[in-house]
Amino acid sequence: MPAGRRLLVLDGDVGPWLPPGWDVVPQSDGGLDVRLAAAFAHAARTAPDAPALLVGMDTPQLDAALLAEALSPARRTGVDAWYGPADDGGFWALGLAKPTERLAGRLLPGVPMSTPDTGRALLDRLAAEGLTVGRLPLVTDVDTIGDARHVAAEAPESRFAACLRSIATAQEVTG
Repeated sequence: MPAGRRLLVLDGDVGPWLPPGWDVVPQSDGGLDVRLAAAFAHAARTAPDAPALLVGMDTPQLDAALLAEALSPARRTGVDAWYGPADDGGFWALGLAKPTERLAGRLLPGVPMSTPDTGRALLDRLAAEGLTVGRLPLVTDVDTIGDARHVAAEAPESRFAACLRSIATAQEVTG
C-alpha cells in the first residue's frame, strides 16, 4: 500500500520478519485504549500534517487491495476518520485524516476493548467529535483458533494459512 511513512508500534524486538522501510517505536504502557492513543500521538508528533491509519496485527488476511478503494484519493475527500469493523463487534483499523495527540486522547482512552460493544463505543466517540467517518470493509480478526481457521480459509495462499497448516501437520505427527 502506498504510504509516506510506515510506523510499527511494537512491544518486543524487531526480527527478520520486518521488511525494510519501517520506523519502529516501542509500545507505551497501559491498556490497549491508552496504547492506541499513544500510537496516534506519536504519529502526529513525527508527521503532523499526514493522515494516520492504525491497523491491528490480528488481521493477517489484510492486503493492499482491501484498502485501496476505500482509501483512494477520490474517496478521502470530506472524510475525517476511517473505521474498519471486525465481525466480533470490535475494530481492526482506525484512521484519522488529521491526527493530534489531543484528538487521540479524546477518542480512545476509556473505550472498552475486546468486547462486543467496542466498535459501537468508538463510533460514538467519533460522532461526538463531529467527524465524518468512512467505512472500511468488515473483516474477521483473529482472537481464537476458530477465527484463525476462518481467516486461513479466506486467504488460503497467505503465509498465515501456510503457517496454520504447518502447525496442524506438526500436531498430527506428534499427536
